[in-house]
Amino acid sequence: MKMRHWLLIGLLGGLVGCATTTPLEPRELVYATSSEETFREAVELMVEQGYVVRHADLSLGRAEASLARWPEYRLQLQVSEEGSGSRVRVSALRGNQPLPPYLLDPWLVALQHKLGVAP
Repeated sequence: MKMRHWLLIGLLGGLVGCATTTPLEPRELVYATSSEETFREAVELMVEQGYVVRHADLSLGRAEASLARWPEYRLQLQVSEEGSGSRVRVSALRGNQPLPPYLLDPWLVALQHKLGVAP
């Protein structure tokens, strides 16, 4: 009976290990535009790139969007005030796995161009 007990605990422990995911690491960039303008343009950029915006709240500066094709990609956006500008934090998932933050650099650069503040 004890052998079964330990076997069951071992199997359950293995399953719990499979269920954990790596935490999302956001990529950040500060823009010289207001947080409201930055948020609106960021959400518009998501739509232009084929993302379906599932949640967007200007007052919280948060939005979440996903691509409706396999594998599902999801973007999570946070825009906050930073001095006279805005700070953008974006993270992404492919399926249930976080994308490495450096892969979001092209998206942040596209937003920079859209805002008209590219160097």
